[in-house]
Amino acid sequence: MRDIAIVAFSQLPSERRAEPRDEAEMVEAIVNGALGQVGLTHDDVGFTVSGSSDYLVGRPFSFVAAVDGLKAWPPIRESHVEMDGAFALYEAWVRLLHGDIDVALVFSFGRGSLGPIPDIMNLQNDPYYVQPLGLDAISAAALQARALIDAGKATERDFADIAVRSRRDAMQNPNAQVKGEFDAKKILKEEPYLSSPLRKSFCPPITDGAACVILASGDKARALCKRPAFIRGIDHRVEAHSLGLRDLTQSPSARLAGERAGVGKAKVDVAELHAPFAHQEIILKEALGLDESVKINPSGGALAANSIMTAGLIRFGEAAARIMDGSAKRAVAHCTSGPCLQQNLVAVLEAE
Repeated sequence: MRDIAIVAFSQLPSERRAEPRDEAEMVEAIVNGALGQVGLTHDDVGFTVSGSSDYLVGRPFSFVAAVDGLKAWPPIRESHVEMDGAFALYEAWVRLLHGDIDVALVFSFGRGSLGPIPDIMNLQNDPYYVQPLGLDAISAAALQARALIDAGKATERDFADIAVRSRRDAMQNPNAQVKGEFDAKKILKEEPYLSSPLRKSFCPPITDGAACVILASGDKARALCKRPAFIRGIDHRVEAHSLGLRDLTQSPSARLAGERAGVGKAKVDVAELHAPFAHQEIILKEALGLDESVKINPSGGALAANSIMTAGLIRFGEAAARIMDGSAKRAVAHCTSGPCLQQNLVAVLEAE
């Protein structure tokens, strides 16, 4: 199989509400930032693919408007997924396997500040039986967290410890939104439940953000980047849509994707897990077989910044950044989609 690697990663600082700018302005900044890292121009890119959702912006074809942030002429080969940008990266990886191009560009953007997130996220539920109940993402995740506690697999203190560690690690990340020293006992004592057993610190912040990743094949990757992050395995698995059909304390789709990607074949130094809710980190660690020696979410993860449609691509970029800067030799990148970890995309990144 053809060698394919991440060679550049650019992101905007995550913010509660980004200063007024349209999609094209957000995209232009991150795309030019990534291209500049490896000395490429738009003319060097063989394929471009993006991930975003019109529901967040509140108008149709916002993804088409975003393409204005790229070059205007000549026409390009371009695609889009109505998902997180990490799934667009998967499409770019497949496209590079065709063998006729050497460079692909992936970008995504998300503005959670523009609309009512609970109402928007309810639209991903079953339209006949669940949507009329108004089940939002936090309420669904609370069902999962409660199931985890009732199964004896975790406690609220475990959730608090994960939130504290994530936001402490985020202090080293200039692009993180929520960061600082927090106290687990104070969280449990003073923060009211948003939806029991989830408190504010156990949930992701509302975030605006954008990110871009450049992929290159074989020798092109080695020429562009001193230490490329080669994708040695990648897999995407999906579970049943209905929450009632699933054991919410487990993630068989993440486990299978991890096995197919080869997570367990060698020691993992770093894992960037897309766990928007604190308790989901516990489920994912178990599913992927990650022990205490693995550094989880050194960027702070989705508890420190969670721009919807971008947070997963950022996990891939942050994991690759650890490979490229030499702080890790082998890393796991993960993205989820759907309620309660319904879909999971897992990749293994390695240095040569």
